[in-house]
Amino acid sequence: MLDISHFISTFHVPVFIILGVTVVVSFLSGRLTKKIKLPMIIGYMLFGVILGPSFFNILNDGLQNRLSFLTELALGFVALSIGLELHFSTLKKLGSGIITIIFAESFGALIVVTVAVYLLTKNLPMALIFGSIAPASAPAGTVAVIKEYKAKGSLTKALYAVVGFDDGLGIMIFGFAAAISKHILLQQSSKSSVHILVVLLEPLKEIGLSMLFGIVLAAIFCLLTRRLKSSNDIFIHLFGFILIMTGLSTALHLSLILTNMMAGMVIINTQKHAFIDHINKELPTFMPLLFILFFTIAGANLHVAALPSLGLLGFIYILARAFGLIAGSRLGAAMGHVEEKIKKWLGLGILSQAGVAIGLSLIVKHDFQGIGRVLHTAGTVSVTSGDYLGNVVLTTVTATCIVFEIIGPILTKIALEKAGEINLDQ
Repeated sequence: MLDISHFISTFHVPVFIILGVTVVVSFLSGRLTKKIKLPMIIGYMLFGVILGPSFFNILNDGLQNRLSFLTELALGFVALSIGLELHFSTLKKLGSGIITIIFAESFGALIVVTVAVYLLTKNLPMALIFGSIAPASAPAGTVAVIKEYKAKGSLTKALYAVVGFDDGLGIMIFGFAAAISKHILLQQSSKSSVHILVVLLEPLKEIGLSMLFGIVLAAIFCLLTRRLKSSNDIFIHLFGFILIMTGLSTALHLSLILTNMMAGMVIINTQKHAFIDHINKELPTFMPLLFILFFTIAGANLHVAALPSLGLLGFIYILARAFGLIAGSRLGAAMGHVEEKIKKWLGLGILSQAGVAIGLSLIVKHDFQGIGRVLHTAGTVSVTSGDYLGNVVLTTVTATCIVFEIIGPILTKIALEKAGEINLDQ
């Protein structure tokens, strides 16, 4: 690794210069990958890997922490843009089959990964944690490919709905699975003092408050902007409210994806068509810049050195998650009697996994620290089964996300192309 961060700190290179060069070169990298028929975000991520700790260490861990607000802002915009696609009339046309698909693919991934990991490790808490992280998708990757190729059609609408709602369901699944796993570990060490029903209420509270904040803030936004006629004025208010919703979600430990997505749903389903046109006029000019910054920083987070640590567990997780999502979505589509191309191709479009999954694995590492029975002691430090579980989950999920973030957008593009909804001239 060539560490340039020391040079940058020695000569006090302003962060704005680093960001400026990052935006320009990432854009050019995206154009290069587009020439070889790959989504532009692959180019952004590959350049991010080069800038990150794996190579030049320009976007080092410290700078990434300083720029983390850009990642949260981008996720806020992505979530709101998903919500703006979820018009009740459109969902009604897609039918109840979409709801069936969301539940089937989420629980399909949960069940297949849990069983596969348990058969390999014989560790039930670990299997439950991996299974509960599996449904979490990376909506930014799917949305970026849709936006880049201006995809339109029933599969596109279905992808918006699935990647939007399955994160909410995934977070709920994770909350319950983590509570059960923690309860098992505490029982093993005979330190279980909190009733499991009390612990299970936490994920319900997070989901409920996230949706409530999204609805209330969206209502306030609509009241403040109802008399505005300028697209610029409306977008300024929208930008401010996304900052507020994202900030509140972070401060109150809520789901910023659910909060912003719910706000988008309220706006699209309550406001007139002309008002929505004003928003849609401004969003396409701002989103590409956010995608460049988001995916370049995401690439910098991907440590190539973590790839060898995948091992058998990592490969089992990758294969089981992919099978669970694809088979689950096909089963849900068959049960819901949806259009054939949705049944055939939707599973390929929802494999991306990144920020949410890594965030959940960080929660596991933090919340499971020091619980469970003591496995061994090094000096004065005791390593518990919870410590071991947290380390394995974080390392494996981080490494597998590299794979999913590379193949996910490519497979999304293939799915949209096969469904005839992609504009190859873009």
